[in-house]
Amino acid sequence: MREISRKGMIHQMKTKVVVIALAVLALLGAVVAVGYIAYGRAYCGGGARSCHRAGANLNETASAIRPTWIDATVEGDSVSIPVSQIESDTIVNFRVTYQGTDMASAAYKLGEQIYVRTALCPPCRSESFSLDGDVLDCDTCHTRFSATAGDGLKGACRAYRKAEVQYSVAGDKVTMSIADLVTAYQDTKNPG
Repeated sequence: MREISRKGMIHQMKTKVVVIALAVLALLGAVVAVGYIAYGRAYCGGGARSCHRAGANLNETASAIRPTWIDATVEGDSVSIPVSQIESDTIVNFRVTYQGTDMASAAYKLGEQIYVRTALCPPCRSESFSLDGDVLDCDTCHTRFSATAGDGLKGACRAYRKAEVQYSVAGDKVTMSIADLVTAYQDTKNPG
């Protein structure tokens, strides 16, 4: 008789453990769901204007233009990219290596103005930004930056403004000095 009551107690204890485990899993699921919704509202504008299409990949915003990677031409202390490439693709990324450091930059056109900025998000290590209207959207962490001023607007990496690179336009070439690219890269690596 005593053994039967022991089995009954063990069965009741197992049932309680299973119920507690299911309750913990349900609570964890609720926390994840709330966090996912809060992330979308905090980093994508939220409300009626969500930056994600229904069923879309979370790394793509509804209206963002993804960059096209192109090869830059390096001649001495100058780097150039074709204006026609910026005009046809809207935003292009290019890479220059200087003294062993790879530096990614982005060039894009808003209205009649061309902008060249360092394409680096130091905390998340992204080197790719999509153009969403007049906003640069980090393709990794979705921190958003002003495309005209480079200032962080919203997101985890907003303290790392995208420094502008000085350039000149002659014919079909946007030309920058390597020194200006290095300065902008260093300015973007440091918050503030």
